[in-house]
Amino acid sequence: MTEKNKIRVLIADDDPDYLFQIAHGLEKAGYEVIRATGQFEAEKVLEKIKPDIAVFDLMMENEDSGFILCYKIRRLYPDVPVILSTAVTRETGMSFGLDSSREREWIRADLYLEKGPGAEQLDAAIVKLLKFQDG
Repeated sequence: MTEKNKIRVLIADDDPDYLFQIAHGLEKAGYEVIRATGQFEAEKVLEKIKPDIAVFDLMMENEDSGFILCYKIRRLYPDVPVILSTAVTRETGMSFGLDSSREREWIRADLYLEKGPGAEQLDAAIVKLLKFQDG
């Protein structure tokens, strides 16, 4: 696996405080972080830049913004791992995951995290996904 300072992480989230906190923590851990304040900004970034890994909030401009971004990144860069981070279960009681192949097929993310993971948890998830991808 390459050094962290060569790993480009795209984070899309419409919560500016959460986006700042996570991006700052990952930058301190040595990643190059690209911030997008929502789905549409993330789409513009993806047109120009291929990240090494992406972290998307589920509900941004639309209730399914994260799903839309998962589909779009898979079409552009099928080898880029995606983490979907959301508070939808806490906010709506609706639950989903990536336990079955059917769920992975329609969600198109590699990992699902309840929103609120600290930068350390996100760092561990990124390392795990990129090692798995490389190995």
